[in-house]
Amino acid sequence: MKKKGFVFFFVFTIYTFFNGCQSHYKDEDLASQQKDKLLVVTTLFPLYDFAKNITQDKAKVILLLPPGVEAHSFEPKPDDMMKIAKANVFIYTGASMEPWVEKLLKGLDNNKLVIVDASSGVRFLEESFGHDKHHHHHSDENLRDPHIWLDFDNVQKMIDNILFGIVKADEKNKEFYIKNAEVYKKRVMELDDKYKLGLKDCKNRNMFHAGHYAFGYLARRYNIRYVSAYQGFSADEEPKPADVAKMIEDIKKVKADFVFYEEFLSPKVAEVIAKEAGVKLLKISSGHNLTKEQMNNNLSFIQLMEENLHQLKKGLQCQ
Repeated sequence: MKKKGFVFFFVFTIYTFFNGCQSHYKDEDLASQQKDKLLVVTTLFPLYDFAKNITQDKAKVILLLPPGVEAHSFEPKPDDMMKIAKANVFIYTGASMEPWVEKLLKGLDNNKLVIVDASSGVRFLEESFGHDKHHHHHSDENLRDPHIWLDFDNVQKMIDNILFGIVKADEKNKEFYIKNAEVYKKRVMELDDKYKLGLKDCKNRNMFHAGHYAFGYLARRYNIRYVSAYQGFSADEEPKPADVAKMIEDIKKVKADFVFYEEFLSPKVAEVIAKEAGVKLLKISSGHNLTKEQMNNNLSFIQLMEENLHQLKKGLQCQ
């Protein structure tokens, strides 16, 4: 992910100085909405949906990432930073996913802001790109796979982290939040059971993905061999011709019928691979974000993952 550095925070400082006494939101007055509710700001869609399920009508939950925007290339704008400055709770995925957060928070003047690193206590996967490599732990955040929400055990921990932060900001509604979190965690466990059952008996356990390395957690959890054309966690990565050629050869060797591609990335690489390998394309979501249509239809994280399961069962030829 690209960093704006000095320019980024210089713009923020100037913006804050000249607009601090004005309302910056055309669609909503955040100050008025905070009278009886928490203001919770989240960076990615999974965090947004988790927080909404926990707080329900007790909070206004905002997603910084605009619908249809690829998460890895996102850089917060001055309006986004002002939303965080006004918030009661700020939730992000972790330093591996949002490296810009640390510097941004240092520039905020909000001593009452509860900051939640949703990745706290999560079991990370280390960099493990390519074909038939094993997963390991690693302490270097640059080598950590940030797509932690694609392992539903991690989701349980993320919910607990978010719950802790929300309760810290609003102790009087503690029991309400705890009850909602427990209900939601059970729903996630039920989703996990659907995945285990749905992916138990598959004719082909090779998931070929013509996109950035995003599904390592899912593959590990359900014993799927995962091969990505992109040798990196970020969508900014570019596939190497040798890796694309190797994937095409691999697809032919195991006689797979499909190659997966992501909604927010150009399908050009996937189209080339599918054409050369003689297979069809299947769309899948890494879960960072929703399209405008999905957001307007209030698609939930669980519904999005159920759609993924449907595509996986088709692509891996599961009974």
